[in-house]
Amino acid sequence: MVLDDEPHLPEGGHGVSFESMWSALEPVGRSAQTGGYRRFAWTREDHDLREWFAGECQRRGLDLTEDRMGNQWAWWGSPDSAAAAGRPGVVTGSHLDSVPDGGAFDGPLGVVSAFAALDALRERDFEPTRPIGVVNFVDEEGARFGVACAGSRVITGAMTARRARSLSDADGTTMAEALEAAGRDPHLIGRDDETLRRIGTFVELHVEQGRGLVDVEHPVGVATDIWPHGRWRLDFSGEANHAGTTRLEDRQDAMLGYAGAVLAAREAATRHGCVATIGKVHVTPGGVNAIPSHVTGWLDARGASPRAVRRAVADVRDMVQQAGGTVAEESWTPSTPFDAELAARLQTRLGGIPLLGTGAGHDAGILANAGIDTAMLFVRNPTGVSHSPREHAELGDCLEGVAALSAVLEELAGEAA
Repeated sequence: MVLDDEPHLPEGGHGVSFESMWSALEPVGRSAQTGGYRRFAWTREDHDLREWFAGECQRRGLDLTEDRMGNQWAWWGSPDSAAAAGRPGVVTGSHLDSVPDGGAFDGPLGVVSAFAALDALRERDFEPTRPIGVVNFVDEEGARFGVACAGSRVITGAMTARRARSLSDADGTTMAEALEAAGRDPHLIGRDDETLRRIGTFVELHVEQGRGLVDVEHPVGVATDIWPHGRWRLDFSGEANHAGTTRLEDRQDAMLGYAGAVLAAREAATRHGCVATIGKVHVTPGGVNAIPSHVTGWLDARGASPRAVRRAVADVRDMVQQAGGTVAEESWTPSTPFDAELAARLQTRLGGIPLLGTGAGHDAGILANAGIDTAMLFVRNPTGVSHSPREHAELGDCLEGVAALSAVLEELAGEAA
């Protein structure tokens, strides 16, 4: 975001708070070559982002806690006392990690906007009757270990601690080893019912990852649902050999099966009316002049209909097995309708703003599937592009999002006891 060319709010407004926070985050993990971000879980960049979050908490006098997975929670008010009284907190926030060479807005916009919304409430002397929390979920993108929303999946029990610890990155480092390298005990991670009891309602603000709001010419919208989606690991084995001296008829080239899977995924998605992508591949031994002995690819498939997605994946599985490969499901998130009553309430509170669904997964979806009242707000992305440096949101739209979020928090956390 180029802030110097955008209008500024008067001194003391939450726009100044927003810009200051955004400027502090902007350089962390950013590539000078591509302009994209590499903010992966349990790395140096992740540490710096967590330190930034802790600093913003301290600056506002918020109580900072961590759950059993390392997700960070900042509280205005006592969540435990409120939960004991049957009035658990209202939580907002998102994540700070990124996909490889991702955009600046996916995740951080929700965290920065959450702090800015709290600032706006305090500036108008709002006193919440329920505690308000801001969360930074770890490893939402799954860019390093392959499973999206790991932070929220583990604390809700959607993914076991054993499986989380065994996940590995492209270098073979397991999540358990990464946690240890970050100074954490991997055996402490797991489902966290104490944390979940503190959350009465979760509202996640996120940049839109499509053109829905562009088409209706509105800066902010309310989410209705998240499409079902999953990730599958495809493995193909062959035999390493010399690329120049091995006859074609003597080759066992693992890449051929993988190439067929890429084409099969596109054809199956077209046939069943969904989307499917193979965007990550690991080749062994990985030499230009070496025939691959092993190829691993990851399939991402989504769609409005879970049946269509499953059928498309089944078609790809058939092709992979015919080629001698294997397919393993790494994650599956079912259709996630957000609380319709809550969405309608927020839409009314915000003046009838648009309703829209999304094919992108979010921590909000994991919490919704865990039975927590959940809603999402989207901020317009004029490019319609996400998971890319071209991802964008205008400052004016971001501030509209902050205003909408503060209004929502005021309504939900200001209800009479």
